[in-house]
Amino acid sequence: MAVEIAENNLLIHELQLGEQLNACVHSKRRSDFSLLLSMLTDNVKEHSQFFVPDSLEQTRVITEESLRKEFHLPEKVELGLKSSSDLTAFNQAELIKENRLTELHLMNVLQPKPLAFRDDVAHINHEVLSNTSLYCQSKIQRQNNASQLKLEQYEQGQSQENKQDLDNLLNQKLLFDANAWLDTVQTSIVKSYVC
Repeated sequence: MAVEIAENNLLIHELQLGEQLNACVHSKRRSDFSLLLSMLTDNVKEHSQFFVPDSLEQTRVITEESLRKEFHLPEKVELGLKSSSDLTAFNQAELIKENRLTELHLMNVLQPKPLAFRDDVAHINHEVLSNTSLYCQSKIQRQNNASQLKLEQYEQGQSQENKQDLDNLLNQKLLFDANAWLDTVQTSIVKSYVC
């Protein structure tokens, strides 16, 4: 592409002008300097410093593993424990208690430990859950029970129809008698004033 443009006598970069730009600057010919610069192509992609010839080599696919291997990086650190057997390796309290922090740091560099106990986006910490409303707590408890039940049924090999029935049962709207609820609230307000 750059060869075709050069054959058409178009100015691509300032090297084609020789020392004319330099001479215009030293002789304070601003109009000539501006004219020469305006004659250069305005498309930066056509400038020779940005022209990269096509490579005959196939471009290799860059993956995270290949980059880790190339830069001699350790294996990827897991975000959470994968199984309960990893819990014993995670225990580092004795090293901290004995003030062996350098050894602890070295162990974490050589064999990186997971950053947290869980890698579950659906998990809500107990402290956070206890600060929510009772309705929210019961809703999350029902969802956890339903997902536990689904997991047990899946492990036992229940049929797909049973799973759909369970989903329909859990997603069914409950009947709510708003008038009876309002009567109960009104009765409790009246009783609180009487007492």
